[in-house]
Amino acid sequence: MGERARAILPSVFSVFLALGLCWVFIALTRDTQVASDAYLQMLRGGVGDWGAYLDGGRITLLTRPWGEASIKAALLLLTGLSVAVAFKVGLFNIGAQGQMLLGALAAAVVGAQVQLPSALHVVAALLAAGVAGAFWALIAAWLKLVRGVHEVISTIMLNWVAVSLVDNWLVVGPLRAGAGTAVNITGTAEIQASAQLPRLLGEMSRLHLGFPLALAVALVLWVWLARLRTGFETRAVGLGPEAARAAGIPVTRRTAEAMGLAGALAGLAGAVLVLGTEMRYPGTLGAPYGFDGIAISLIGNNHPLGVTLSAVFFGILRAGGTRMQLLGVHKSYPELIQGLALLFVAGRQVWLALLAARRRPPPAPAEPQPAPETAAPPAQRPEVPRV
Repeated sequence: MGERARAILPSVFSVFLALGLCWVFIALTRDTQVASDAYLQMLRGGVGDWGAYLDGGRITLLTRPWGEASIKAALLLLTGLSVAVAFKVGLFNIGAQGQMLLGALAAAVVGAQVQLPSALHVVAALLAAGVAGAFWALIAAWLKLVRGVHEVISTIMLNWVAVSLVDNWLVVGPLRAGAGTAVNITGTAEIQASAQLPRLLGEMSRLHLGFPLALAVALVLWVWLARLRTGFETRAVGLGPEAARAAGIPVTRRTAEAMGLAGALAGLAGAVLVLGTEMRYPGTLGAPYGFDGIAISLIGNNHPLGVTLSAVFFGILRAGGTRMQLLGVHKSYPELIQGLALLFVAGRQVWLALLAARRRPPPAPAEPQPAPETAAPPAQRPEVPRV
């Protein structure tokens, strides 16, 4: 078995084990038929009702589920890549949620307040979101590199600072729609039509430009990490900072760059949510996609392509989770599957030990050892008679 397969299989086994356990939970609380039907409804809600479509149904039976799955997959992919990039330099970015909040707010402000042509307006809003997310992540990077503060502590604290700053002050205060007037509206003003991410299938689906944008970002990151010198140096810093420093790699610079890029990716996730779905910053951005990105990154083995597959898979499941309610099953089961898969992935060493035991050849039977030969006594010299 190749090294790539050994790296992928623990995640695959973990996901299937999580799916199986959740099916058992539903079967025990309801019955096996309901459990199977609920999974079927979840699948239809993510990839479309192909049976009804092939029987003459409308194309929206496919396009609408695709749109819902792509919206969730794009957000999971960008936040998962944010966590994965930080992992490449040995940092654990738990602050993707706060970085996403800052990026969403920046995109909402630029989308509502700036007057630009359509193509430039979307780009400007995305850039503003990336810069805001990068700025918030670089605070944690500075604390790590200059003051020695562990990034787990600083990013967790910065998450709550972002929530208090954005949700509890700016959005309900100076940046509120109709601020300074008697109008009481929750959230920021609506973004202009020129700043909205265009829908790729029109009114048939909510599939918008954010999903192919996220896929393109994942492809660029893969090329950067696998083919470019700076990407190689980034991975070298994560594998061993002292060895990288001895080899002449600027460890501090690469660490700051990776953390800033991680924040920019999380900020882009916030922009995709605002420009493609919400069309403004709502009263509170309660969707915890920044925290979900940790699970997506770990299940994807912190590899851009693995994170992409993980995000698309769980995007499909979460898009179809609402259809499980038709059978009385709670819509949060996809999140439960995701959480269990992460728990099992955390035991990666157990999976690797099982795989190693499976590929280890059986011991060969011991061959009988030949009996030791008895050494012949040394020949005695004949005595010479004396005269």
